[in-house]
Amino acid sequence: MTKFLEKTFELKLNGTSIKQECVAGITTFITMAYIIFVNPQMMAASGMDLGASFVGTCLAAAIACFAMGFYSNWPVGLAPGMGLNAFFTYTVVGEMGYSWEVALGAVFLAGVLFVIISITPLRQWMLNSIPMNLRIAMGAGVGLFVGFIGLKTGGIIIQNDATFLSLGNFANSETLLAALGFLIISILAIRKVTGAIIIGVLSVTLIGLIFGLVQFNGIVSAPPKLSPILLKLDIMGALDIAMISVIISFLFVNLFDTAGTLLGVASRASLIEDSGKIINLDKALKADSSASVAGSFLGCSPVTSYVESSAGVEAGGRTGLTAITIGIFFIVAIFFSPLASMVPAYATAGALIYVAILMLGGMEKLDWSDNTELLPALIMIIMIPLTFSIANGIALGFIAYVALKVSSGKINDVSSGAWFLALIFLAKFAFLS
Repeated sequence: MTKFLEKTFELKLNGTSIKQECVAGITTFITMAYIIFVNPQMMAASGMDLGASFVGTCLAAAIACFAMGFYSNWPVGLAPGMGLNAFFTYTVVGEMGYSWEVALGAVFLAGVLFVIISITPLRQWMLNSIPMNLRIAMGAGVGLFVGFIGLKTGGIIIQNDATFLSLGNFANSETLLAALGFLIISILAIRKVTGAIIIGVLSVTLIGLIFGLVQFNGIVSAPPKLSPILLKLDIMGALDIAMISVIISFLFVNLFDTAGTLLGVASRASLIEDSGKIINLDKALKADSSASVAGSFLGCSPVTSYVESSAGVEAGGRTGLTAITIGIFFIVAIFFSPLASMVPAYATAGALIYVAILMLGGMEKLDWSDNTELLPALIMIIMIPLTFSIANGIALGFIAYVALKVSSGKINDVSSGAWFLALIFLAKFAFLS
């Protein structure tokens, strides 16, 4: 076994060992394990079976990690992405009125497009065509969207007929526990405690259990059936022309989130050669994009590389054996469905708010010196949560970008990709709204 692992992952060449890779894998899993509690709740809100969604989340993550580990030999963990799962449930299903089966069809189509982009020169054209400020704005806007949902789920903000929104009632135990969960996670993260998010979620669940707000269902059991969501995607339904903006949103957010995460991990894991070439980047992108296609069959929103992988890299992860270790733990997690079913929505609200704040960190990289670059980005960031739609927020950002560039006499700054997308989004608002 040792010889097989050495040959497959080139451990000595990468200056690592089996023990070091396993420790790194465990570290990354602990930091991203919150997804096995958060994602099933998100997907269940769209009408999916909670138990089946739990199993689908774990399986999709495991398959993606195995693909990343064996094919690209990168120390990266993957799972259904935060933000896009909220877009899936609250916008595509909730606001637009599509069934979750059709929404899964859109995830599949976006995944296929991502695969095509990953294996053709389209990837370079796409990455170069989208202005940097708008790429950053996508991540920050999705972060605000996730945070808004966390605040709403936890009852920290509530509907108000007079002011539209107002502060929730902290005399309500669930609202208080949601806020406490965020504070626990934040304090642990500031003190650099590994697994701060999962500790916070489980701590709030335990407090709820002690005070009789949560019912104990056990910890370990046979996995729930996957059949209620397995292969239920409706691809033909997703070919509706009104779904174009949804598919583009799934594609772009996943593409730029993945690219940013992989580039960051490559730098930390010494995967960049002296010439500047990133080792196996093409394979890593192919593994990530293929994972989204596979995840749609298992009832998941787009699967993506997790920035939490940097925690494992800091712990010494350098090869795909780290990813394989993460995948194995996702498989083991399938047998803990009773624990997952006990976690209440307010226990995950703090995690959503904390993740949202982290996603806003990219705003420091915005170009604040040119208003034709800055204003469209800010419009995108603000309008994603306020329209409760990633698709509409992205669309408004691109339209504003082209309009401001043209009206400012900077038409040559507008790339062919930006023109194309702005026209597509304009047509959507003109004919499909």
